[in-house]
Amino acid sequence: MDVLYPRLLVADFDTAVRFWTEALRDLLGIEPVKVISAAGYANWDLRGEAVLVLYARGTIARAIGTEDLPSAAPAQDGAMLVLRVDDVDAAARCLGGHGAVVLAAPQDRPEWGADLRTAHLRTPDGTLVELQSY
Repeated sequence: MDVLYPRLLVADFDTAVRFWTEALRDLLGIEPVKVISAAGYANWDLRGEAVLVLYARGTIARAIGTEDLPSAAPAQDGAMLVLRVDDVDAAARCLGGHGAVVLAAPQDRPEWGADLRTAHLRTPDGTLVELQSY
């Protein structure tokens, strides 16, 4: 298993992309690697490793079934831990066995890019976790 990167779940995707593009250009001299506005996704890499990923809060709310809850915290998540695993299904069962609650069962996500498979869980302390393989 690998810990991948911080992913911020943002309410205003366009504003966040503008801010982080300017900030990371000034701080680290890097530009976004990918911005997919329709999916509400953007990422910045440094030396081949992700530095930051933004995701529209609404996209994740739809993925985990919380889109009908108020968008203000604590009803919607502001961040999640993303773990790359070899087998999303097995990893979801493993975390579930340790008390995590499955919010979105393992599924393929071609609309999010490439051959991505994900599952979303909430740990007993409330942390949102995405498991992914590609």
